[in-house]
Amino acid sequence: MMTDKFTWLHRGISEIFPDQPYSQDPNENLILKLTTLDRPLRVKLGIDPTGVDVHLGHSIPVRKLRAFQDAGHTAVLIIGDFTARVGDPTGKSEARRQLTPEQVQENAKTYLDQVRPILDFDTPGRLEIRYNSEWLSKLDLADILELLATMTVGQMLAKEGFALRYQQENPIYIHEFLYPLMQGYDSVAVDADVELGGTDQKFNIAVGRDLQRHFGKRTQFGLLMPILLGTDGVQKMSKSLGNYVGLSEDPLSMYSKLEKIPDDQVENYFELLTNLNINDIDKNPRERQKLLALDIVSQYHSQEAALEAQQTAVKMVIKGDMSQTEAVPEFSLASVEFPAKLFYVVSASGLCKSSSEARKKIAGGAVRLDDERISDQNFTLDSPADLDGKVLRVGKKNFVRLVKN
Repeated sequence: MMTDKFTWLHRGISEIFPDQPYSQDPNENLILKLTTLDRPLRVKLGIDPTGVDVHLGHSIPVRKLRAFQDAGHTAVLIIGDFTARVGDPTGKSEARRQLTPEQVQENAKTYLDQVRPILDFDTPGRLEIRYNSEWLSKLDLADILELLATMTVGQMLAKEGFALRYQQENPIYIHEFLYPLMQGYDSVAVDADVELGGTDQKFNIAVGRDLQRHFGKRTQFGLLMPILLGTDGVQKMSKSLGNYVGLSEDPLSMYSKLEKIPDDQVENYFELLTNLNINDIDKNPRERQKLLALDIVSQYHSQEAALEAQQTAVKMVIKGDMSQTEAVPEFSLASVEFPAKLFYVVSASGLCKSSSEARKKIAGGAVRLDDERISDQNFTLDSPADLDGKVLRVGKKNFVRLVKN
């Protein structure tokens, strides 16, 4: 049963498994384990460095890891430098491109810096940072055969992504079957009591429990957190979709994106990305957006930087002062194929949710390139070099500075 003492544990959680709240078995009742165990729990979170940027969606389980630290437990942060070479097939319609060790190493360089504002790196005994190449690279063929023998092909095909790909006759490569087993073996290697992950990670976390049981270890609890919708409020946060807020972004870029989060997502952002008491938050939608943006920017920069970003945003949005264009959030044109229609660039930049919405905004006279209003829906942009440094605006509140790289 949830008590005020464990509000931190349940906040932002979609599922805890196993979950037998009235059981007297601490292996089935996490609250009982928390209150009776005479040592800190070992709480695992794995991050595969398959890219260079961490965004707010990634931060959700990291924040829960910090909550466990604050409650006196040991965070075990695993940098998946070995598993990243395969790539998690979860939610993918085709095999991931395999990364080289050099690519993985390069990607991993900035990960710890980006999560440093969230985690407690300083209190002794509160954080272990491990790289899973430490144990996975040492497995020989006999060890791998033992792992493979713990699961059937039918069990693997029950994994959502695999099942869909098999049904659609998209190739599934044998090495992809190893990913859940390798991630699960991480839990064996670090003696995890709890593993954190998004709701899409239930299969992988359950495999970890099975492998712990196979190797005679105590089994972990799984804590699943929801997948964060992006700034468009429609699809999950993703850099490729342009609806993300990166942890390493400058204060104004972060603030400008967060103060425009759709009203129906604001409470969800408060619950998952802040420690504020939701019941105490102003009910005025605009004030809620501003508070959300201020709080999150403060977490990754400072309160002073967040307030300065807010003041700059007010000048640009309300007063129309675009003199500080170096502070305007940027959108790289590197991913755009030229010549390109303006409506496509407006949509790709995240200023509109879709190309059709962008067309309507252009036709309605709401789109400006610097000070020029553009109302031709078929307006074509010839070269990124001609656009470098220009400010693209939709209405008064939405704007980005275009950069060619």
